[in-house]
Amino acid sequence: MTTEQLLRTPLTDLVGVRHPVVQTGMGWVAGPRLVSGTANAGGLGILASATMTYEELERAILEVKERTDQPFGVNLRADAADAPARCDLLIRHGVKVASFALAPTKELIARLKDHGIVVMPSVGLPRHAEKVASWGADAVMIQGGEGGGHTGSVPTTLLLPSVLDAVDIPVVAAGGFFDGRGLAAALSYGAAGIGMGTRFLLTRDSAVPDAVKELYLSHDVNGTVVTAKVDGMPHRMLRTRLVEEIEETSAIRRLGPTLRRTLEFKQMSGMSWRELARDGREMKRTQGRSLAQMALAANTPMMLKAGLVEGDTSAGVLASGQVVGVLDDLPSCEELIDRVVVEAAERLRGAAAYLA
Repeated sequence: MTTEQLLRTPLTDLVGVRHPVVQTGMGWVAGPRLVSGTANAGGLGILASATMTYEELERAILEVKERTDQPFGVNLRADAADAPARCDLLIRHGVKVASFALAPTKELIARLKDHGIVVMPSVGLPRHAEKVASWGADAVMIQGGEGGGHTGSVPTTLLLPSVLDAVDIPVVAAGGFFDGRGLAAALSYGAAGIGMGTRFLLTRDSAVPDAVKELYLSHDVNGTVVTAKVDGMPHRMLRTRLVEEIEETSAIRRLGPTLRRTLEFKQMSGMSWRELARDGREMKRTQGRSLAQMALAANTPMMLKAGLVEGDTSAGVLASGQVVGVLDDLPSCEELIDRVVVEAAERLRGAAAYLA
């Protein structure tokens, strides 16, 4: 039995989880084993669906439901051509939370909410939070620049209070969190909970190959780099030899490998060229990406898969938050969440001693 509820927040009330801790939807990492491990430990686990076909997503949802009876979520690409169909899938299987890396449409939010699904988009600016809140989003997750994967340049300590001032819905803070001190700090700011990615990647419940986990643990606080040369958008990842080569290589030399991996992604996803083109047009409309950036974006899932699934660090990239430099162990999800919430409660009680 995991730790009893020590912290009750708007997030725990909204979602029905025991602890205000969210395992973020990391592509190729947040699969059924990690999500169910998080859910059984009392946190909110989120399946990453952007790297799954529709059929794979349905199988993953069913597997999570076999492993746990606790609430969990699914992260969706709002700009995907089949986003409405995937939302219907969540409705049909009674998934509790729909999270989005980009703002979903007002119509998608309304449809999900009509069926009792909590909608929690990720935002990078206060105005984005205001927009989705006005459309009916139940909560938002912010990620400061310390976070891994696609990230902005504003640190969590500045982004979090600015978003809290902008909206009156629950705000989950991500980017730089890994222990109970961070959870206590976020709650003191006014957040409803924290999201952690790299910290959950480095657990025993994560399916990432052990050798890759050891590579993560070998990096220090300067072990990550933000580059736009992988997929055209700022992306924080481990500083490896491959990433350094990509940083130093010209666009012309990157073209061949990029096109090859784009073809691999097409074959893996089962998408037609027409569907890829439609996704690309939507990406151009919503994000303003150039044709070259869209080609890079289609190439990225295969580079992440090579590293995070196949363990080939010579051909794959490894998304990572800056917290990787302070992590040195591989707990289970239960051990991790228990110690985070216990320490957070202790820190909050200790802070109360400063009150006059």
